[in-house]
Amino acid sequence: MKKSFKKTLISGLFISTFFLGANTMAADYKQNPFTLTYDGAITENLQGKVNIHPITYVNNEGIKISANIYTPANFDPNKKYPAITVAHPNGGVKEQVAGLYAQKLAEQGYITIAADAAYQGASGGEPRQTDKPANRINDIHAMVDFLETYPGVDTTRIGALGICGGGGYTFAAAQSDKRLQAVATVSLFNTGDVRRNGLANSQVSTIQERLAQAAAARTEEAKGNIEYAANADMSKITQADVEKMPAGLYKDGTEYYGITHRHPNSTPRYTMGSLLDLMTWDATDHAELISAPLLIVAGDNADTLYMSEKVFEKAGSPNKEFMKIPGASHIETYWKPEYVKQISEKLTDFFGRNL
Repeated sequence: MKKSFKKTLISGLFISTFFLGANTMAADYKQNPFTLTYDGAITENLQGKVNIHPITYVNNEGIKISANIYTPANFDPNKKYPAITVAHPNGGVKEQVAGLYAQKLAEQGYITIAADAAYQGASGGEPRQTDKPANRINDIHAMVDFLETYPGVDTTRIGALGICGGGGYTFAAAQSDKRLQAVATVSLFNTGDVRRNGLANSQVSTIQERLAQAAAARTEEAKGNIEYAANADMSKITQADVEKMPAGLYKDGTEYYGITHRHPNSTPRYTMGSLLDLMTWDATDHAELISAPLLIVAGDNADTLYMSEKVFEKAGSPNKEFMKIPGASHIETYWKPEYVKQISEKLTDFFGRNL
């Protein structure tokens, strides 16, 4: 591969896979004792209120997982409550939008869990920022494993919510995990489709070259040399950097993850070798196996809307709903109060009817 092509290719990878998030309200993790970045986050555990419980557990592959459990107001471990797993976006961590929706659902009487993906955030696993579909899907299975042993959980009423990349992986996990009685996604991002074809099929012409680059990176990994795609230092992002990004998902995401909702454990980078797995995977590969009630939520102004439309069309569930949020972009569903309110109310209605 010529050096000039490789530089262009890496740049293209960066643009097509950069970040997923954005907003205009600062929420400094340093000001929250649990390092939560979202507006209205819990700052202390009070009797009779929704509480947060930072926990760790070891998944079935021996990796230590860092998670937050949210319990409803007046929680009584001797009673039984429905429970919901919440999977975070690509590059995100449990303290951001996953925590926001986990808290919102706990306020409605659910036990919820938001966990950092294995190899990411505060969870264990090496090499860091490995981002393979099998791992992310297993994260969701492992959250269910944990909930099934948690005091107060009604194991016959466990549901799942996935946001962005976590939405695609939750959709995939639900195809086989029949412990999940109801499944919802918000701003679903089909990671395999985008890593393979680019956002809106913008990189189809370079698939073979990028696969060759990923294969070369896998060889380097075997030698102990880890190469990363989208290897940006989010702590150094400025508003000027944001303004240079193309409008839409990547610009909004740069702002969300780099400025307004930045968390030190959150990074867009992932191992280049992960692309060997990502580019041959698709969230819809076995969509016909979905049998649980399904809710798909997306902004009608999102440049990722087509991904939600595709999974909805292919999903085998006889009970499925699609909710479009008027005016919302992909990232605005992460934080914008009027959109979060609409989505939270719909999630409460959906899970209330199906769990």
